[in-house]
Formats: sequence, structure tokens, C-alpha cells
Amino acid sequence: MVVLGIVAADPEPTYGYRIAHRLKQSGMGQIKGGTLYPVLARLEAEGLIASSWGEGDGGPGRKFITITPFGRDELKRRAEEWRAFIRIALDVLPDELDS
Repeated sequence: MVVLGIVAADPEPTYGYRIAHRLKQSGMGQIKGGTLYPVLARLEAEGLIASSWGEGDGGPGRKFITITPFGRDELKRRAEEWRAFIRIALDVLPDELDS
């Protein structure tokens, strides 16, 4: 869901390296391609994102990724479910945990 959110937030088509960089900047740590690219493939297989090949910045071609309309709808739905889960979990967890 976080990867889909990053793709949705980018005003232009994005690509794997930029997504990994945004994940790292957000505090999720260094995400390697062996983790990220299968996630992107699954999102594309589910119809949540679309990809196309284009020219890179002076280097080899790059696979550009955009969110689909279905992906936007699903992101909204899943985010609402996640927020509801977090509210329930926070109600269950004690405010302070003993050491």
C-alpha cells in the first residue's frame, strides 16, 4: 500500500529507483530491487499500476510507472481499512507498557 501511495503521490510517471529513494526518505529504510520489483509486478498484475518503457536520463531505458484509476480507488479503500485497523489496535494497546 505504501508503494502504491508513493506512485499515486508523484505528479508524473515514476520509476523503481525513485520509489526506493522515496521509501528510504520516508524512514522505511533501504529497499532493495529484489524486494521492490516483485511488489511492482504484483501491483501491475492486479491492475493497480501501469508501466511503459521510456528513455532514461542519459542512460539505458527506464520503466515508468503510473497509478491506474482502479489503483486510486483501491488505494483509497485500503487506506481507509488501514486507518480503521490502526484505530482499533491503538484502543487495544495500553498507553504505557511496563518494562
